[in-house]
Amino acid sequence: MDNSKNEPPKKQPNTFIVLSGVGAQMGVTIWLGAQLGKWLDEKYPLDKNWFTIACVLFAVGISIYNLIVQVNRLNK
Repeated sequence: MDNSKNEPPKKQPNTFIVLSGVGAQMGVTIWLGAQLGKWLDEKYPLDKNWFTIACVLFAVGISIYNLIVQVNRLNK
């Protein structure tokens, strides 16, 4: 017998809420990367703020990867 007819349908998450959360997460991740880079630049001074630049770019990469994962999960 097929019991799938008796089960209630799975509730889908609201896309707007999920994507808003992803946007907030991206902002926090990039901000944390900037703060880490600033701290490293103060601790190990160089001619330019290379640590800040590197940490922000790394945080942006992580954020974009996380965005792609979340969007793919929503499309399933």
